[in-house]
Amino acid sequence: MTEAILLVGGKGTRLRPLTVHTPKPMVPAAGVPFLTHQLARARAAGVEHIVLATSYLAEVFEPYFGDGSALGLHLEYVTEREPLGTGGAIRNVAERLHSAPGDPVLIFNGDILTGLDIKALVDTHRTSGADVSLHLTRVEDPRAFGLVPTDGTGQVTAFLEKPQTPEEIVTDQINAGAYVFNRSVIDTIPADRPVSVERETFPGLLADGAHLQGMVDSTYWLDLGTPQAFVRGSADLVLGRAPSPAVPGRRGDRLVLETAEVAPDAKLTGGTVVGPRTVIGAGAELDGSAVLEGAVVEPGAVIRDSLIGAGARIGARTVLDGAVIGDGARIGADNELRDGIRIWCDAEIPAGSVRFSSDQ
Repeated sequence: MTEAILLVGGKGTRLRPLTVHTPKPMVPAAGVPFLTHQLARARAAGVEHIVLATSYLAEVFEPYFGDGSALGLHLEYVTEREPLGTGGAIRNVAERLHSAPGDPVLIFNGDILTGLDIKALVDTHRTSGADVSLHLTRVEDPRAFGLVPTDGTGQVTAFLEKPQTPEEIVTDQINAGAYVFNRSVIDTIPADRPVSVERETFPGLLADGAHLQGMVDSTYWLDLGTPQAFVRGSADLVLGRAPSPAVPGRRGDRLVLETAEVAPDAKLTGGTVVGPRTVIGAGAELDGSAVLEGAVVEPGAVIRDSLIGAGARIGARTVLDGAVIGDGARIGADNELRDGIRIWCDAEIPAGSVRFSSDQ
C-alpha cells in the first residue's frame, strides 16, 4: 500500500483559542506541528503518497510541508470550497488517487494520536477480503463515542452512535478514526455534498451487505480534540508513551528546542516542551506543559498541565494549572488561573487581579 488520505479540514472549535490562527493539525505537539508526527508514522509504515483534504486555514499547510520530499513523501493538497464532512472530504480528493479499484487506501483523521500498527490494519484488510476495515480501540466509558460491535471473526455487525443508557452499551469497542477503503468504495460516496462516513457511509455499506472488518488495536490512543488532551498528548510524545519518529530530540522529562533560553535553576518535568525563541525565567517550574514559540515565562512562575500560546507572556510568580493561554496574551505577575480556564489571544490580565477561576 502506497497512498493515503489525511483529513485535516476541521475548524478545531473545541481547541480554541489554540486554533484561532492555526489549524488544529498544525498546532505544535512535542516541538513540531502535530501533523508532522502523523506523516512520519505513515511514511514509516510504507506509505508514499498522501493527499491532504484541507478546508479551514487551508493556506497554512503547503507552505510548511511543500511537496513532502523532506519527509520522503509525495504530498498533494485538495481544499473544500464548503465543508463536506468526513465522507464528502474523502470523495472530494478521489481524483488525486493513483490506486486501482481493488487497491487499499489508508484514511486517517488529523486529530488522533495513536500507536496503531498501520501495517497490521492493512494486512487485516487484505487477508479478510473486506471492502472497508476500521481501527477499533477499547475505552472504559464509551458514551461519547460511536460503538462498533463485531462478531467472532471481527466483522462489523452494527454502528451505534453515542449510547446513553446501559442497555445501549453493547460493547466497549469504538471507532478510532483510521480506516482502509478499497479504492472502488470511495467512488460510491456521493460527490459535491456533505457526507458523514460514521452516520451515512458505514451504515449504508453495512445495510447493502458490504464486508466491513474491525481490527482492535489497544495501543496508545488519544483524541486531541480538547486543549487538555492536546497538552497531554504533547507530553506523552516527549515522555515516550506515544510513538513518533518525528520528535525533534531525546525523549525524557523535557524537550527544549534550539534558540530557547532556559534559566539554569528552572525546573522542567513531566514531558514539558519549550519551543524556539522562548524564555523561561529563574526559578520557574513547568510540569507537563507546552510553551510555544516566542513565549516568555517570567521568574518564579509555576505552570502545570497548561499550554502557553506563541508570543504570550506569563508574569512572575503567576500560577497556571490546567490553563490555556492564547497567542500573544499577557498575564501579569501574581495571578492564579486553574481548572481549564482559557485566555483568548492577545488578552491582558493585570498583575494580581485573578486568584482563581473555575472551568469556563
